[in-house]
Amino acid sequence: MSDHDRNLPRHIAIIMDGNGRWAARKRRPRTFGHQAGVKAVRRTIEYCLKTAIPYLTLFAFSSENWHRPEQEVQRLMELFMRALEKEVPKLHENHVRLSFIGDPGRFAPGLREKMRNVARMTAKNQALHLNIAVNYGGRWDIVQAAARLAQAVCDGELDADHVGEADFSRFVSLSECPEPELLIRTGGEQRISNFLLWQLAYTELWFTETLWPDFSAEHLDAAVADFQRRERRFGRINPQPH
Repeated sequence: MSDHDRNLPRHIAIIMDGNGRWAARKRRPRTFGHQAGVKAVRRTIEYCLKTAIPYLTLFAFSSENWHRPEQEVQRLMELFMRALEKEVPKLHENHVRLSFIGDPGRFAPGLREKMRNVARMTAKNQALHLNIAVNYGGRWDIVQAAARLAQAVCDGELDADHVGEADFSRFVSLSECPEPELLIRTGGEQRISNFLLWQLAYTELWFTETLWPDFSAEHLDAAVADFQRRERRFGRINPQPH
């Protein structure tokens, strides 16, 4: 990026869609597309580090993805574990903080332990806060936040008559981060697919036909440039020119 790097989004969220279709077009197994998608993740992280975008959230595995064929899910889990082992040392070296959002309960104990260790190891890094959404669903997020808020009321930590949006926001995923300003979805679909339902209330949405393994720095430039051209009013009316 050049001199149009003013007014960068502080937080980009991405629905990484199209791995399976990318592989099918090449007459290869779907898992071949998932492997190629890891390279696109790497390019995206490098872009954020280069342009000093401090927060990035990637939708890696939704709670609905468990309905896929068992063999594909197993391969996805294996790929996820290998990617953690291979990529994390370089991420740590580049001062990337890695966090995971979602319900880890269905993952194998070894994978859960690996995720905890990675989060602990990188917790003090500040160049980029990378959130990986795994076994995540927006409705699940809201339900678990409501349960935690109810418990806080029961424990006397909050007054039910004075609970507001800020109180609720403390219990949803990404509460430590600013809300995403730009959501990118690759693969041609134009929906948010149960991703960050609470957090995306005022997020700018950008869709592309490009399949995730082909997503590049040039595509990110285009998304950011489009974001910079938008007028973000947050429900308000800007003053009329005199």
